Order: sequence, then structure tokens, then C-alpha cells
Amino acid sequence: MEPPNLYPVKLYVYDLSKGLARRLSPIMLGKQLEGIWHTSIVVHKDEFFFGSGGISSCPPGGTLLGPPDTVVDVGSTEVTEEIFLEYLSSLGESLFRGEAYNLFEHNCNTFSNEVAQFLTGRKIPSYITDLPSEVLSTPFGQALRPFLDSIQIQPPGGNSVGRPNGQS
Repeated sequence: MEPPNLYPVKLYVYDLSKGLARRLSPIMLGKQLEGIWHTSIVVHKDEFFFGSGGISSCPPGGTLLGPPDTVVDVGSTEVTEEIFLEYLSSLGESLFRGEAYNLFEHNCNTFSNEVAQFLTGRKIPSYITDLPSEVLSTPFGQALRPFLDSIQIQPPGGNSVGRPNGQS
């Protein structure tokens, strides 16, 4: 019996603040934040992410965000590309439709965590998934919440996954 093929799974981590969070968070929030994290999963030679436009893909580092600030090795998977794309299609029709996006509660990091667990059984680092609750635990975060809840993030440069011809 042949051993199964293993495919590497990477987490691409981008600081959307480009270093401003590190400098300004102690003044604005009263606590240190290292960044405002956007994440994606890289597997089967593509980068997959979730935003207000739903699930998208691009070549690794192919959004306007450019190369990631950090790459985390999540592990390996036996899940084939065909099965993975079917899984993404079902997610895009259910949990991860564009209109389900919420900056604090259902965002790119929620998606990356879900997909990482499906592929490898491992979660993404908690410093990423805990960021919204850290921000909201501050008076300034609570004051900004109504404004921040209205923000829709969709990194430009990706192609829609699971919809014919990229149609919404």
C-alpha cells in the first residue's frame, strides 16, 4: 500500500496596520497590540482567504497586501485539491458567504482557523484569534465598535471561489 500524499499547509499573516498598531495601541487602547492581523491559508499552490466578498483565492502573496509579514507552518494534509475545493465551495454557500462577514466575530481569521482545523486538525495561533476580544475589552474599543462593525474588508487581487465566473 502506497503512503498518502502530504500537502504542506501554511498560514500567511499580514499586519493591516503596517506597524501602526504596535506604535499607537498603548496610547489609544491602553494595551500593546503587535498588529491588526489578516490571515489566509496557502495550500495546493494557492492562497485562500475570506472577506466581505466571500471566499477568494490568488497565487501566494498575490493580493495588493503583497508578501506576508509572517508565514506559519500549520502542518500537512492528506486532503486532495479536489476535495478541498468542494469543501470551500460548501463553506462559501453556508458559513462563509460574503454577507456573513463581520470584522469582530466572523472574519478572515475565523475562516483561516476553520480551514486549518479541517486540513490539519490544528488551530491558528491564539494571538490572532484573540485580537477582536482584546480590542473590545478596552473602553476605546467599545466606543469604536459601532464604526468598526460597519467596516467590510476584502483584500483586492483575489478571485472568487465556488461561484461560476466569479459571480456573486
